[in-house]
Amino acid sequence: MNEGEKMKTYIDELWEVRDTLSKESLKESEIKKALLDTIDALDNGKIKLAYKENLEWKMHEWIKKAIILYIKVSQNYMMTNGTHKFYDNVALKFEGWDHSKFETSGIKILPVSTIKKGAFIAKGSIIKSSFIDMGVYIDENSLIEYNSALGVGVQVGKNCHIESYVGIEGNLSIHTLPTIIEDNVYIGAKSQIGNEVIIGEGSILAMGCLIDKYTPIIDSETGQIFYGQIPPYSVVKPTFKDGKYGCMISQRIDKIKKKELTIQEILKD
Repeated sequence: MNEGEKMKTYIDELWEVRDTLSKESLKESEIKKALLDTIDALDNGKIKLAYKENLEWKMHEWIKKAIILYIKVSQNYMMTNGTHKFYDNVALKFEGWDHSKFETSGIKILPVSTIKKGAFIAKGSIIKSSFIDMGVYIDENSLIEYNSALGVGVQVGKNCHIESYVGIEGNLSIHTLPTIIEDNVYIGAKSQIGNEVIIGEGSILAMGCLIDKYTPIIDSETGQIFYGQIPPYSVVKPTFKDGKYGCMISQRIDKIKKKELTIQEILKD
């Protein structure tokens, strides 16, 4: 059994006795090591909550269990982020980071961003004054604009652009997939994306899309209705049908056309 399998087995065993755990449990060296090693592995991008297998998204339940257990047994304490003070039981990601570590990471973090320990941000990505919770995975060259919030476990792919005031819901259910934003996705300002929603690769969401797993997403060409999942390379806009809110796939766009046109030109059609 390798180290990863040992860690998974131990976390699963801890989960079975979770009702007996308390703030004092983190003083036990074996429990502390297992939980902190898992959170560190998330923080460094060595493991991630969700993965794609045979075109289907799946989740490592043991990692979600570790996040829940870590929150359960960790004590609140005072922490500082510049001139801001916080009182929480999850550390900030950049505690102890120096200039060299930021430079090596290849990421850019603007002032007033709050990023929790256990979130991973890959090389080339930029966070502009937003909130990123633990278990979040942001892949290479993605941009999170001002005042957006990514909840626990949200997965963001490569080359994504998430505009200002976007909320992407996280969750702490071990049976619920995290919200997933695949590669090359654009999400317009003030959009809200709920639990378990999957935004397919290359999709473009107009400003103000409100999508959860119950929101009807209507294909304007075929009339097909999707729930909780947007097909790849869809252009999506808010709509009202029969007095009810929904979203409409106004067109499907291929990779070549997407590269040739600006987001604004695509959304005009």
